[in-house]
Order: sequence, then C-alpha cells, then structure tokens
Amino acid sequence: MSAAVPTPGPRVPKPPVTRLRRPHTHQLPVVDETSAGGLVVDVHDGRAYTAVIARRNRAGRLEWCLPKGHLEGEETPEQAAVREIEEETGITGHVLLHLATIDYWFAGNDRRVHKVVHHYLLEALGGTLTIENDPDHEAEDVAWVSLSRVAAQLAYPNERRVVATARDILEGRP
Repeated sequence: MSAAVPTPGPRVPKPPVTRLRRPHTHQLPVVDETSAGGLVVDVHDGRAYTAVIARRNRAGRLEWCLPKGHLEGEETPEQAAVREIEEETGITGHVLLHLATIDYWFAGNDRRVHKVVHHYLLEALGGTLTIENDPDHEAEDVAWVSLSRVAAQLAYPNERRVVATARDILEGRP
C-alpha cells in the first residue's frame, strides 16, 4: 500500500506587504564643535608618564580619558590644548607636535554634534596634579600613568590610537 501524496490546494495570493512609515520628524540642528588637548608627558627615571583625567560620560559612568576641551575666542588649537591640559590636570606644558585629529558625530537631546578634536604631544614643564582649576568641574580625578600602560586605562579607542602614535614617535619608530 502506498502512501497518498497530498495535492496542493488552490494558491492563495499573499497579502500585500504593508510598510509602516515613521512619522515625519524634524531633523535635529547640527552644531560644529572643535576641541584640543592631548598627552602631556613627563619623564622620571627613564620612564615616560602622561597625565589623564577621569570624568563621567553621558550615562554617568566614570571613564579615563585624555584632557581636552573647547577652543575659546580666537585661540588656536595649540593654545587651547595647553590651556585645557593645565586647567584639567594642573600641569603646564609646551606643544612639541600635532599627533592626530579625531572627527566624530554624536546626538544630544536637542542637536547633532559634529566634533573635531586636535591632539598634541606636550612636554611637561611644571605644576602639580590637581583638578581644582577645572572651570567646568568635569574632571573628577587625575593621575600620572606610565605611557606604556595608559592605553589600557583609556575608555576610547581613538584616544588609544593617539597614545600609540605618541609612543611610536617617542620610541623612534616610523
């Protein structure tokens, strides 16, 4: 006895695909921001150290990053880097060279921000680590960290790449 093979019934047409449309929303205004900062490096007993700060991200988590901030008035990026690093770390420095420019986007509640950050390598000239001079009170902590270990402590991949560039330069690698 052979098993009966079911025969297909009449073809029923598929219903048309209905695509849900998003309600039309207005685009958020775009704001351009430029900041500068970087690595201020001091050498002790043949080892290079850089000052890093801890601040809260938008989600409220504490994260370590390179000191940086907005240009003010007619400041050049180099001048802003020196000022911001001194305000956020207490360390005065002299710009040695430009390391990298990072360009990224993020959205706030009321705007989209196109941010450009210029990072420099600075030689530490003096000062004492402190966050007391940070006018925005964004920095919650500051520390000297070995240049060979700082990348592991930084929250952002772009800043870790800036550190790698600085290490290559300071160690004489092309």
